[in-house]
Amino acid sequence: MPLPKFRARKLDFAHRRVDLSHGAGGRAMAQLIDEIFRPAFDNALLDRGDDQAAFDVAAGRMVISTDAYVISPLFFPGGDIGSLAVHGTINDVAMAGARPLHLAASYIIEEGFALADLQRIAQSMGRAAREAGVAIVTGDTKVVERGKGDGVFITTTGIGVVPTGLDLSADRARVGDRVILSGFIGDHGVAVMSQRANLGFETAILSDSAALHGLVAEMVRVAGGSLRVMRDPTRGGLAASLNEIARTSGCGFVIEEERIPVRDEVRAACELLGLDPLYVANEGKLVAVVAPEAAEVLLAAMRSHPLGKDAAIIGVVIEDDQHFVQMTTSFGGGRIVDWLAGEQLPRIC
Repeated sequence: MPLPKFRARKLDFAHRRVDLSHGAGGRAMAQLIDEIFRPAFDNALLDRGDDQAAFDVAAGRMVISTDAYVISPLFFPGGDIGSLAVHGTINDVAMAGARPLHLAASYIIEEGFALADLQRIAQSMGRAAREAGVAIVTGDTKVVERGKGDGVFITTTGIGVVPTGLDLSADRARVGDRVILSGFIGDHGVAVMSQRANLGFETAILSDSAALHGLVAEMVRVAGGSLRVMRDPTRGGLAASLNEIARTSGCGFVIEEERIPVRDEVRAACELLGLDPLYVANEGKLVAVVAPEAAEVLLAAMRSHPLGKDAAIIGVVIEDDQHFVQMTTSFGGGRIVDWLAGEQLPRIC
């Protein structure tokens, strides 16, 4: 007599929540992976079911970056923790001028988290990866006891390859170089903060979360070795990125307030919340330092790309033993744009 076939009941997304068995390595965990993560990420390397992904690599220097995402709230105008985890790690890899190849993802889920929300996050993550052309090829899932987490945390690791001859680094800024910003700052931080503070604005402020490697590829094509360094100004905003480069390169910056793109809605929200747009996080912008002779050509190329259409030259690298970032204000005065003191916007990414 043939043995009867048993089929596990499908996950009840409408009513069920994550429990400890979903992270225990047994049937429940396999079901969670099969019904949520595999369909969401869906690629040949992941479908092999191995604990790692093996793939061929192109010639050139390899780049690797990893980041953890603990944002609150998990869903915000213009994105969620899933798409953010993809965009943020792709951008970290891309800032080296690299072409991102693959991503790995690790989930830490709190017991009691709604399966429907987990599915929504995974689907958003998979969609963001497909749109960027970068597959999520391996990962891990853990479940912690109720009260030991905060819904879900995601860690992503990305790898990429840098074209031969390209070397971008924070120690390469030189006196006379120009500083180019790819667009409006502060959108992400204000979009997230508005949800926490239950603020309603006449015009919705959306996160700028986006994968920047397409824009970076165009910048590398046009400017190549004239590019010195790129940063995506996330936590600490534009101010932190410039201070980091100034300290590492042993130089200073002078930036012009009137040249820095800030939306009126963001500026107004920052005034209401007591924030400075220069320190507010971004998730779809970059700042580049480039040799002066290539600045205008690079600016034109950036403006021809959808993610760089509002790009602007905002400053210049100067000689400064103190490594200060100085700003000429719109009133004709000056101020020091120092490192952020404390945490202006916690849990922003």
